[in-house]
Amino acid sequence: MHIQTQVMEQKQIIRCAAISGAFSVALGAFGAHGLQQLETAQKITSEDIRIFETAVRYQFYHTFALLAVAAFSNILKPKLKNWSVIAFITGMIIFSGSLYFLSLSQYLFGERMAWLGAITPLGGLSLIAGWILLFISAFSKEKSSEF
Repeated sequence: MHIQTQVMEQKQIIRCAAISGAFSVALGAFGAHGLQQLETAQKITSEDIRIFETAVRYQFYHTFALLAVAAFSNILKPKLKNWSVIAFITGMIIFSGSLYFLSLSQYLFGERMAWLGAITPLGGLSLIAGWILLFISAFSKEKSSEF
């Protein structure tokens, strides 16, 4: 029964990675094509495009991190692995999400929401925590251990 639970956890992580990957591609395509048109129309700046591209890049990096966690799930400490996944997903939402909104805020809301830049580092800290938790979870897995 433990094996079935482990497989479900892997499938859930893969599903999250697949959704994130699909969004990364879609947002990357929008950034490459749609944002260029907005810049030409002077509705956003080249700095906004750079910020948007950073958001896509970090979302994609951490999509691959989720896939790696799923692939190596059987050798990781389960609870730490799960916390790593939660940290990665939270970090992607906060880090990339705040950058997406920051880069498009002038166009979407008529004013630049600069305060979003203060939220971005919280997402970065969550991404760093995900990597640290992944590192710790890679130490010998013990069946009796909670972590």
